[in-house]
Amino acid sequence: MAIEYLLLIGSLLILISIAFVKLSDNMGVPTLLLFLCIGMLAGSEGPGGIYFNDPHLAQSIGIITLVFILFSGGLSTHWQEVKPVFWESVSLATFGVFVTGVAVGIFISIAFNISLLTGLLIGSIVSSTDAAAVFSVLRSKQVSLRGQLKPLLELESGSNDPMAVFLTIGIIHIITIPQTTIGSVILLFFVQMSLGAIMGIGLGKTLVFVINRLKLTYEGIYSVFALAFAALIYGATAALGGSGFLAVYVAGLIIGNDEFIQKRSLLRFFDGLAWLSQIAMFLTLGLLVFPSHVLSILGIGLLTSVILMFFARPLSVFFLLALSKFNWRERTFISWVGLRGAVPIVLATFPLLAGLPEAEFIFNVVFFIVLTSALFQGWSIPAVARLLHVDAPYEIKRQYPIESVPVKGVDTELIDLIIPYNSAIADKPIVELDMPEDSLIVLISRGDNFIVPSGGTVLQEGDSVLVLVNKNNLPIVRKIFEKQQELAERGDVSN
Repeated sequence: MAIEYLLLIGSLLILISIAFVKLSDNMGVPTLLLFLCIGMLAGSEGPGGIYFNDPHLAQSIGIITLVFILFSGGLSTHWQEVKPVFWESVSLATFGVFVTGVAVGIFISIAFNISLLTGLLIGSIVSSTDAAAVFSVLRSKQVSLRGQLKPLLELESGSNDPMAVFLTIGIIHIITIPQTTIGSVILLFFVQMSLGAIMGIGLGKTLVFVINRLKLTYEGIYSVFALAFAALIYGATAALGGSGFLAVYVAGLIIGNDEFIQKRSLLRFFDGLAWLSQIAMFLTLGLLVFPSHVLSILGIGLLTSVILMFFARPLSVFFLLALSKFNWRERTFISWVGLRGAVPIVLATFPLLAGLPEAEFIFNVVFFIVLTSALFQGWSIPAVARLLHVDAPYEIKRQYPIESVPVKGVDTELIDLIIPYNSAIADKPIVELDMPEDSLIVLISRGDNFIVPSGGTVLQEGDSVLVLVNKNNLPIVRKIFEKQQELAERGDVSN
């Protein structure tokens, strides 16, 4: 096909997918479901009639896009939020994936009279979760989560893909090379994960160090540099025998929680790149599938989906979180929101390339499981959160017309503070707050309006103020607001 037609078709599919994002929000279903459906409609058995049957190309696209999706996920993960649930998340991302895969594999082997290794391979492929799909549904319905549920799901889903990849490749290795021992597979696991974590931490810190000293003339080159470095992290780690996927996620986590030049612009760049990567991945995988082949395994796929949703995932969650601080309602919700994303479909191409006899059967079963997970679990997430009383009011972050870009060597920070109702600060001019000399209220958000204040500007209840403050005086500024609020609560508003 000529390049102009490839560009025309590719751009149209991407634009159509973006147009359907709003429809996805209104319907309350994960965007991945719509993207996959668009790919299927454009495929050889759909109205588009585009014939695509190249698992190798699909896998390559999937791996490349997954690298940037995981890197972007790491960048947007706030360590202080996920730190309290680190061990619970890691246990679900490793042992939880293992328990889920084994439970599904044993069931498939017994129920459908197929080999245990083939069953375990399918279980391993569908064992990872996709929290991006969960949070996209919650945002569309303006539902948030209580306590530590959000950081737990965020860290678990961001770090469980490497385990699913390892199990998939390990079982394929055992199938194709029967002489492989369990001991060698366990040793390989520790080598890959350890090397992935070490390379991620080391190269993540290296990127921050280098980017703060580049002093490039053109701002756009910083994004290009970070993009190339993310690819380098995956490539170098994988070449050394480590888990490249774990390395890029850990590196993103390290980088996103440090300060460096052009941080905000890089976060926006990788957020957009992650969306483009997801669309490209889902469309490619949708084109690769033949719907008539998927329908042929309807019964097997549906029963396996039920076992995965109602037995395997809950088994791993309740077992591993039995001694945690999460109550039964929260554990039930964690069990239900184990949505499958694009990673299982990408992993389903591995048996195809390995030439396994059951490869097409495995791919179709996995694809069907992903579709049913998105369809049946996705739309129900807000309702289940409310039913289990784990939902919380959704807070829309206020957007300001100004922002602060971190600069190396400058110890100032732009923070957002709210004037509470019944606060002693309300109805007082700014000049009476006794703020430190190097701290300045630069903007007030009041309703739908923004106010550039002066010393005589009177604060009102509900105002959101943007304060430029020296980091050393940040505790003092916060104490001023807290002290004034405490005085108001005691009914003493005198200074």
